[in-house]
Amino acid sequence: MEALAVRLSGLDALAEGAIRVVAFYDTLMRRRVDLPALARASAGLAECVAGIRLHGTGRTIRMAPDGKDAAAPASAASTTAPVTLDDEEIGTVWLERSGPPVPLDEVLLERLAIAVAAAVERYAPAGSTMADPALVELAISRDSDEAARARALRLLGFPADRPVRVVAVRSALPLDRVGGLLCPARPVKAAFVGDVGVVLAATVDCAGLPAGVRAGIGAADGPDRSWRQARTALRFTTSRRPVVPYDTLGALALLARVPDDALRENADVAAVARIAESPEDLDTLDAYCATGSLRRAADLLHLHHSSVARRLEQIAKVLGIDLTEPAGLTRAALALTAWRLLGD
Repeated sequence: MEALAVRLSGLDALAEGAIRVVAFYDTLMRRRVDLPALARASAGLAECVAGIRLHGTGRTIRMAPDGKDAAAPASAASTTAPVTLDDEEIGTVWLERSGPPVPLDEVLLERLAIAVAAAVERYAPAGSTMADPALVELAISRDSDEAARARALRLLGFPADRPVRVVAVRSALPLDRVGGLLCPARPVKAAFVGDVGVVLAATVDCAGLPAGVRAGIGAADGPDRSWRQARTALRFTTSRRPVVPYDTLGALALLARVPDDALRENADVAAVARIAESPEDLDTLDAYCATGSLRRAADLLHLHHSSVARRLEQIAKVLGIDLTEPAGLTRAALALTAWRLLGD
């Protein structure tokens, strides 16, 4: 013990401070303090505003060094750290220091994050979004019998008498974050099946999805049918239409059933593939098909309508379609959609 004391006495002030921070949070965890108490103690220790946010519930706690709720609006975070539980990011902690971070800020936030995860686990279920992929796959598979499906849904936290919505997702954003945004206040579970994210939710609200997230939303009550619909709807998403509910596709959904070879052999689809070699021409065709109007397409592209007209004239020659006619516009839109399905 004396040897340990000698070694500790030789540490520099920064290392000694880090040890004291660790001991400080160890004491808080032994006392089983709740989240507001953790934020309050952290603000006092750091002598600046400390914050805690849980992704699943949207709950945010900000405490000032005087132990009171911090005044709004929040200042920019000077240092942040993720809160993880069972390998899933469930929240964030941060400091709002008016000047640059001080050397012990990272150690403080690391220990605060550990303490928050322990408190969440102790006082309430984490509302963990990420689920066992095997359970999710059992719930959405068309080969599962109803008893197995019902058991999987029950283990995932969904009541047997309530509908479950299924969303197919592709995103650079972590899937648990997408799930939390899709259904912030109700049960939601997510997992990857193959290369596609699956989100099971009691309700779905796409209004809060950020740019870069593409989502297809199933319409059926049964998770197995809803999953197939969601996968189909995801194939129809584009940068201009990143969220597609299956029930808005109507007869367009039939295109997804056409074999790829048949699509490739179609002359209109082959012509769109040639147009796609020029990103500008492809964007112009997409804008025109989306709006059905030369001037509205020009507004969408932020170009003069005469420039768009010249592009469309060349595109029409490649397609061999009169784009000024309603039938020609429909034909071009179908060919463009079919070409995109080949790239899914």
